[in-house]
Amino acid sequence: MSSEYIREALELARQGEGRVSPNPAVGAVVVKDGQVAGRGFHTWQGVKHAEVLALEEAGEAARGATLYVSLEPCSHQGRTGPCTQAIIDAGVARVVAITEDPNPAVAGQGFQRLRAAGVEVMVDGRLSEEALDLNRAFFHFMRTGLPLVTLKSALTLDGKIAAPEDNSGWITSERARAHVQQVRHRHDAILTGINTVISDDCLLTDRSGQERSRPLLRIVVDSLLRLPLDSKMVASCQKDVLAVCTSVAPEWRREALAGKGVEVLVTDGPGGRPDLAKVVRELAARKYLSLMIEAGSKVNWAALESGVVDRILFYYAPKILGGMQSLPVAGGIGRRRRVDAIRFHGTKVQTIPPDEFVVEAWLDKA
Repeated sequence: MSSEYIREALELARQGEGRVSPNPAVGAVVVKDGQVAGRGFHTWQGVKHAEVLALEEAGEAARGATLYVSLEPCSHQGRTGPCTQAIIDAGVARVVAITEDPNPAVAGQGFQRLRAAGVEVMVDGRLSEEALDLNRAFFHFMRTGLPLVTLKSALTLDGKIAAPEDNSGWITSERARAHVQQVRHRHDAILTGINTVISDDCLLTDRSGQERSRPLLRIVVDSLLRLPLDSKMVASCQKDVLAVCTSVAPEWRREALAGKGVEVLVTDGPGGRPDLAKVVRELAARKYLSLMIEAGSKVNWAALESGVVDRILFYYAPKILGGMQSLPVAGGIGRRRRVDAIRFHGTKVQTIPPDEFVVEAWLDKA
């Protein structure tokens, strides 16, 4: 039965996806005499952690009970008090968790504090891979101090993202695009290039319709600040648009965009373009745990070449454009020799019925 309860804790945690950043998604279940007495999952707006919510629902039944939780209970003071103290005060006899918390402020200390108070602690790692996938960005941020960066693109079977002339319509299906919206929902920020904004007049919003812990930060790489003041992105700005330019961008353009609520970040990088690594570090300073790149050929290559990309998500449609002028997923100079190719590992393929698929892979950074 314990596997049933630990699975339920993980499924409860999933209800926090997109609703917890910069915290992890956590679920908890209190079980007494073979019966569930309390359940809880964390959301940023709800403030209280999953363990506390489950204990509150259980009430006196928590005394002598087992608490199943998807992540090690916190042992430090944050927006709320330490969950370990709440567990101890409630008289819980046993805690079963899926994974240890990678946060240096916790990292085993929660388990240690519980054991010191006489609470039995067990780590059940049977669902550890699923738990890691759920909080991949949080684990990455805690281990590296940087947001998890995903490069997403929709492309044909021959790796093309745009035709040389008419680019109306979509490469992938509505079902694949709906899948992308769910991926966007799980990200804190999204980045594109100015050419994409000008050609598509895109909003670049989270259209999943689901609650978020904070607005999706929309970032435009725009060396000269050509972002149109009448674009959909600027018109819809509610302090959630960041234009990244270089020092040669006209001051009057900075002021005009600022007047529309657009934040401007000046950073000079290689080739007279903005420094993407600095953008990623800036996001880290603001505690944005994840960044999704949805851009054109040039920005895609710049992101890959700079090394800021951690993962790719390539959505393939059953189509071929062919030709030498159709744009590849990554343009720029590229690598001149096969032996210098950017390499990936951990490749996974997920089908999107009836005929599409998405490839996930992780950039080799060794």
